[in-house]
Amino acid sequence: MQPKYKPPLLYALLPGLLLFSGCATTVTTDTGDRAIQEQEALVTKPLIRNDQPGQMVELYQHPASPSSEEQNRQLLQAVEALIQAGDGDTAKHNADAINPAELLPEQRSWLNLLYAQILLSSGEAEQAIENMAMIQLQQLSLDNQIKYFQSQAFAYSLTGNLLDSVKSRIELHQLLTSPEELEKNQAAILETLSLLPDTALQSNQTDVLAGWMSLSNVLKNINQPDFNAQLSQWRATFPAHPANLKFLDQPQGTQEDALLQPKSIALLLPESGTFAQAGKAIRAGFMAAYNHANTNSKPAIHFYDSEQSAPAALYNQAVAEGAQLVIGPLAKEQIQSLADTAALNIPVLALNHIPGLQKNQLYQFSLSPLDDADQITHRARSDGHQKVLLLIPESAPGKRIANYLTEDWQNQEGAILEIQTYNPKETDFSSPIQKLLNLDESEQRYNKILTLLPGVKYTPRRRQDADAILLSAYSAEARSINPQLQFYQAGDLPVYAMPSVYTGQVNQSLDADLNKITFCDTPWLFNKAYQGELGMDALQETWKQFPNSYLRLIAMGIDAYNLATHLNNLETEPYPGATGNLSLTDDQRIKRKLTCAKFIDGRPEISDFAAENQPNYAVY
Repeated sequence: MQPKYKPPLLYALLPGLLLFSGCATTVTTDTGDRAIQEQEALVTKPLIRNDQPGQMVELYQHPASPSSEEQNRQLLQAVEALIQAGDGDTAKHNADAINPAELLPEQRSWLNLLYAQILLSSGEAEQAIENMAMIQLQQLSLDNQIKYFQSQAFAYSLTGNLLDSVKSRIELHQLLTSPEELEKNQAAILETLSLLPDTALQSNQTDVLAGWMSLSNVLKNINQPDFNAQLSQWRATFPAHPANLKFLDQPQGTQEDALLQPKSIALLLPESGTFAQAGKAIRAGFMAAYNHANTNSKPAIHFYDSEQSAPAALYNQAVAEGAQLVIGPLAKEQIQSLADTAALNIPVLALNHIPGLQKNQLYQFSLSPLDDADQITHRARSDGHQKVLLLIPESAPGKRIANYLTEDWQNQEGAILEIQTYNPKETDFSSPIQKLLNLDESEQRYNKILTLLPGVKYTPRRRQDADAILLSAYSAEARSINPQLQFYQAGDLPVYAMPSVYTGQVNQSLDADLNKITFCDTPWLFNKAYQGELGMDALQETWKQFPNSYLRLIAMGIDAYNLATHLNNLETEPYPGATGNLSLTDDQRIKRKLTCAKFIDGRPEISDFAAENQPNYAVY
């Protein structure tokens, strides 16, 4: 029997080039300071201007003098060291201090490459691609050519241009000599191709790219009876292809296979009661993923109504009937009851989260506001904001979210200037907004001035000490709040909102009132953010059966099924799921890294993919 091919995850295969994972001492030199002072209009380089980021200008430069060649080489090496140490800001500062007119042609190409890496370190993939387009590849050393294709492949993957990412890796493959590097690059090629639809992998060519595409298609049929015949045909069609197929001969441990692929899964979801509709949405996503799975060894699925018996009784029944994994229950009280009363002999993937609850074999997976608050505060902080105002609903959930936002913001050394609540049942939010902006105090001063100095004109002004607003609101409320913020002179204050601000479906006419609001949400809701095959377009007939408020639960069901084969290694190999980039915390909670977007012309425009909110990047 042929072993099942399990290609590593793409982002787990990107060690190497840019290990932005540490701090570094700022590198400054007298030469760098002097270079800043000696910049002349004639001297240019690919510029990353504050007013025009990523715009590049090139003029003819004077050749470097022999006396400056070694000094410039050292300056470039210092910038490279800062990039490797993860200090992109200082690296850019020192790169800006280098005078391109004093560089040899190969050094100017090196500088362009360094700028591209700096841009990648801040997630600016499109601009990095523009920088690399200006590089004369033949002017780079072999080592820098390798870094060039590594950076290019990574940049294309961040922008969702997967086929071009593969092409860059094919070029890279010709330059690598280490067996380990070749193996990792090959795995990255195959993993990237596996994310493309079958129609994109069809080709009647016989070049190297066509060979990789054909191999990716063949590997999808690895459990089919005619797999060996297909592989032999592939070898005959591409006899000189650089792919190394030795991984197919590596034995897989039966214990590992049993753990990664449970033969029987028990699904504990409510079929009646308060959460019946939520359970139905999760089940719809779960079964869509199950039916789409490309394997002959699908697990048996057994359904249990979590409302009909005590959680421990259902768990024991599932174990007795052969379950190797239990997914559910959904309600927090049932999860707590299961943890308190059952000895967990097989893993449980609970579909909610109880803070502080820990038990062996119990994993907790939920659409937790903990992740929502963490992501939006990190986004606001990475955008340079430090002093913020909080506007939240006057409710118990609102208070909890306010606590999450406050804790996350203060953990990032930010300051909360004021917290103001509003009544979500109202449509006029002018009073809490005026209080939040201190306009009520300004009005009192205005009335006093009118009393003391009749005829004096005075315009109430909002507070000037805040640089952003953190908002928790549903879309209907936010559509009223955002225009009122603009009316009360806060149109220049960036607004960062919890994901509840978005219904999950584009509605340009209504959501025009949400323009400029930034939020972080489930990747599945955005076009091209989720790389799996079961995106919203593919499951229209499924999600149209549910209200918009259940869309995220369908994505959760997709991930619940796929996590069955990733729980064992999720701590070290995050999984790119429909609900986010999923990883495992120390307390066995599955944490989600979300996709951030901003409303522009009534549409949420993605401002990141997998890399956003990542302070450090690893590119292989």
